[in-house]
Amino acid sequence: MQTLPFKLWPTIIAVAVTLLIWLVIPLPEGLAPKAWLMLAIFVAIDVALSSYANSLIWLIAIAIMISRGLIKTGLGARIGYYFISIFGKRTLGIGYGLAFSELTIAPVTPSNTARGGGIIHPIMRSIAHSFDSHPEDNTSGRIGKYLALVNYHSNPITSAMFVTATAPNPLTVQLIADATGAEIQLSWLTWAVAMLLPGLVAILAMPYILYLLYPPEIKETPNATQIARDKLAELGKISRNEGIMLFVFLVLLLMWADIPAIFLGDAVTLNTTTSAFIGLSMLLLTGVLTWDDVLKEKNAWDTLLWFGALIMMASQLKETGLVDWFSANMQDWITMMGIGWAGASALLVLTFLYTHYFFASTTAHITAMMAAFLTVGLSLGAPPMPFVLIMAATSSIMMTLTHYATGTSPVIYGSGYLTLGEWWKAGFIMSVVNLIIWVIVGGLWWKLLGHY
Repeated sequence: MQTLPFKLWPTIIAVAVTLLIWLVIPLPEGLAPKAWLMLAIFVAIDVALSSYANSLIWLIAIAIMISRGLIKTGLGARIGYYFISIFGKRTLGIGYGLAFSELTIAPVTPSNTARGGGIIHPIMRSIAHSFDSHPEDNTSGRIGKYLALVNYHSNPITSAMFVTATAPNPLTVQLIADATGAEIQLSWLTWAVAMLLPGLVAILAMPYILYLLYPPEIKETPNATQIARDKLAELGKISRNEGIMLFVFLVLLLMWADIPAIFLGDAVTLNTTTSAFIGLSMLLLTGVLTWDDVLKEKNAWDTLLWFGALIMMASQLKETGLVDWFSANMQDWITMMGIGWAGASALLVLTFLYTHYFFASTTAHITAMMAAFLTVGLSLGAPPMPFVLIMAATSSIMMTLTHYATGTSPVIYGSGYLTLGEWWKAGFIMSVVNLIIWVIVGGLWWKLLGHY
């Protein structure tokens, strides 16, 4: 089926606004009909394009372009094999190697699909095949099943840890700002620090829990470190382009964390998106990336267009009163239950998390439900910062659930190492584990940080 050559919903909204002004609102006295029509068209276009001034959308698009350098230069694969060479003497160690590799590249890889499916998954399959673990001959249980699970479940955890670790996070930041009247605007650093401790605890717990849940037949893997070293030898010494990519990676982390401002003052503080543009410019000027690489990065341009439209639609739903109407009705229903703000918050978080069984996109889920749930929770008295942070984390935790939960899911599930039942069982268990970690460890950590 041929796809439409335009974005359907933004087009519908733009046309509807045009017709409303042109046909419904009376023509002002003394104004020619053609002039009124031109005003209608202009206003509709202005509404449709309004969200493209949002710097967070450009941050993610530019960061996706930058992350292309991890694949093109081979730096992402080198990082993965490096961790395997350190931890790979046991199967559990390989699991931790995969998890730490994912964590290392997460801050500059907004496409969680590219990270988990495009960079880490080939490494995981290479290790599994080296131990003769193949889905087609029913040897997944040797080691492949376990490694595939770790490969996947690293993805939701790292996605929750950084604004730039998955594309929907900036949408969450925008919805939080809207729901709190701009009183809470999560910066890259604020998000990263808040998610640091619960994220680290989750990334440390996950490989061991999956090891207990689906124990691999092969426990000792002394050859894995040598396999990783051989792969590193094939890659050779760090190339010029890899070195530049690594340098840009570190520079971006320093700028996003406002480290220069600590030593040189606020005058050198840069907008997060401006920093991303600087990083991309460095890669283009040094030839690590070419303009063709940027133009061909379909995921980045798709993200820019889709998220611009989604943020515009979310803003219009808020401005037209639909979110407030829905939130008020939901609030009345929860209030009648008499469960207080704590019970209401738990109900909202759990509902938000497990309704992802009905969504094949985290972006669609967040767009459909996040704004209303934030509004209700805050209206019922939930402490603002902890509530918005747990909702933000939940928007990534929900990726664990199904084989269609996010773009990474079908890539890893499609490799055939797990049955559908095994995938769903592990997904549900890890959703509970991650949520408990974020509520308990995150709650204590946020208290220490002074967020409530």
